[in-house]
Formats: sequence, C-alpha cells, structure tokens
Amino acid sequence: MILESFTHAFDLVLTLDKDFFEILLLSMKVSFLSLLLSCLVGLPIGTYLAIKNFWGRDTVIIIFNAMMGLPPVVVGLIVYLLISRSGPFGWLGVLYTPTAMIIAQMILIIPIIVSLTAQIIEEINEEYKDLFKSLVISSHKALVACLYDARYSILTVILAGFGRAISEVGAVIIVGGNIDHLTRVMTTTIALETSKGNLSLALALGIILLLIALIINLILISLKTRAKRRMYV
Repeated sequence: MILESFTHAFDLVLTLDKDFFEILLLSMKVSFLSLLLSCLVGLPIGTYLAIKNFWGRDTVIIIFNAMMGLPPVVVGLIVYLLISRSGPFGWLGVLYTPTAMIIAQMILIIPIIVSLTAQIIEEINEEYKDLFKSLVISSHKALVACLYDARYSILTVILAGFGRAISEVGAVIIVGGNIDHLTRVMTTTIALETSKGNLSLALALGIILLLIALIINLILISLKTRAKRRMYV
C-alpha cells in the first residue's frame, strides 16, 4: 500500500499530472505574489526603522518582532472576520479567493521582512557610522552603501519569507476554503488528501515541498558562503 503510494506519487511528479500541476502553479503564484508585495512594504519599513531614531521606535520594533511568532490560524481567523460578508471589508468580495490567501500570507511575511531587515541594516549602519562621518558622506549615499553591503543578507531574508509563504497552511485554509480548482494549494491539499486516504497526491506534493525547502537552504548556504568570501558578513 505505502510502496504503491510512493510509486504513484513519483509518477505524478514526473508526468506533471494536470490536477497536480494546477495545484503547484497556484501555490507558486500565491506565494510569489505574497512575497513580492511583502517585500515592497517590509523592506522600506525595515530600512527606515534601522536608520531613523524617533519616539516609539523601540516599541514598533518590539511589535514587529512579536508578530513574527503570530499563529497562522489566528491570522486566518482575523482576516476571515475582516473580509467576511458581515465584516468591515466584506464589500470587497475576496473571501475564498486567492486574494484572501495573499492577504493572510502578507500579514505573516511582513513582520519577518521588517524585523530582519531592520536588524541587518542597523548593524551595518552602526559599524560604518563613524567612517561615514569622517569622510563627510551624505545620509543618502551612506544608506545606499549600507544596502549594497547588506544585499546578500537581504536576499536571505527574502528567501526566509518565501519559505514561510510556501509552507503556510493554517491561515490559507481558513480564508481560502481549499476550493478545488480555485484556492487549493499544496499544503491544504496535503492535509485534505491525507485525511481522505489519498496518499499518492499528498506524497507527490510533499516531495515538491521538500525539494523547494532543499533548494532554499542550498541557496541560503551559497549566499552566506559568497558573502563571507567577499567579507560582507
């Protein structure tokens, strides 16, 4: 039984079964869009928190750090209450759509992007602050230098955000509904098919998720090695 499931799972992966490919494509689409939008929001906020001193800055950083540990099911519940028909944003009509899943994932990814980016840029800024002052470098050029110096570390942060997005199940299943041919992604399909006893499809998607995790880790190791060689970390 188990051996047959594994054999069928590999067949699904190698032949790119239509339903299998549809689920995979939607998963990547939702995850990449969530990551892109989260980076557009999170990177500027993280950089601003790193280089600017203002009243309440530490509190804001603490809030974002705490949000990194948000339970996905709680995020899903909050988004559900906001965009349901009786919620304040119910008029948007995005419940049980990929848009709702992207919103939920963004809430989970943005704190990661903001917190880690702020930490990285702040450390580099502190390291070079005296040098910039001695060379009378403008704040704009100093910021550009910090961002350039942190580019490998920021890429690592982005990959960490993608890892969170692609592996998410709790929030997306609440706001997406796991509807076939509409909001069914890899993680929610694995949960559903396992409960139904359809191990072949669940294993096939699990294999893809493991491959994605392996690729992300290989890229992270490669970036860290490259950064150390260039003395950026």
